[in-house]
Amino acid sequence: MMTNCAADEGFEISPQFRRTIEERIARLESKATEDEAQLARLSDADHIRRHMRLVAMQRSDALRMRLFLERAKARPSRLMTRP
Repeated sequence: MMTNCAADEGFEISPQFRRTIEERIARLESKATEDEAQLARLSDADHIRRHMRLVAMQRSDALRMRLFLERAKARPSRLMTRP
């Protein structure tokens, strides 16, 4: 049985990783909106069903990533210093 220890303890992510996830969320939501608009052009019932499933998965993945970011704390940026 798998436990979700990281969610209980909290965790940190780098600012760069946070930006990467935020960009991915934006792409998923944008693509879901575009794909949803294409539904009107489809005529085959199976194609429509698969396309709707695609949109649902895109939105689900975006939500999952948003929830991840809500639980994550941003780690302070580390500046590289040379001796």
